Amino acid sequence: MSAPPVRVLIVDDHDIVRRGLRALLDEFDDLEVVAEASNGVQAVQLAESEEPDVILMDLVMPEMDGVEATRQIAEKETKARILVITTYGGDEHVIPAIKSGAHGYMLKDSGSEQVVEAIRQVHRGEPALHPDIARALIQEIRPEKPEKAAPDPLTPRELEVLSLMAGGLTNREIADRLVIAEVTVRSHISRVLDKLHLANRVQATLYALREGVVDLDENP
Repeated sequence: MSAPPVRVLIVDDHDIVRRGLRALLDEFDDLEVVAEASNGVQAVQLAESEEPDVILMDLVMPEMDGVEATRQIAEKETKARILVITTYGGDEHVIPAIKSGAHGYMLKDSGSEQVVEAIRQVHRGEPALHPDIARALIQEIRPEKPEKAAPDPLTPRELEVLSLMAGGLTNREIADRLVIAEVTVRSHISRVLDKLHLANRVQATLYALREGVVDLDENP
């Protein structure tokens, strides 16, 4: 039996953008648009009522912007993962969005295949970043307290897990690669995030890129 389609909520204040994204996603059997929102307030409400798997979030919108909507949705600890899709690639937009809990950040000039694959990536729990955004963030994203970023150094196993996670592997794939249980992988990831004072896999990936644990040109 095939897996159920990924339930997608589209959030953008421009009707033509919502129509375009819906038309694109309707071409794929594994993706299903369950609702649309034209501002952040609606996004927060629909995230709770429609229980989407992935939310495509614009940033600059009336009533409530995408960063605040992302923060509120993340605080509710819903299953939804948030993929920002916007025209704004400046630090003043990117960094607040990632810190608010976005799992990915794509620009609206991205190709259709890139957007679709980014949706699938964040649904799998992997970070999805436009290459230009990733490069800009490497030097900008820092742990909340840099002087206490790693009070305890990562163990060799934790470094392995960080490298594989930053390389885009899922927990299941990391477990298979290291021949360990998936629950053990989750435990390692939790300790890595705690030691580095990072909030999520996106920040862990950026940390790994900045510190040279993985190479940006080799990372998906």
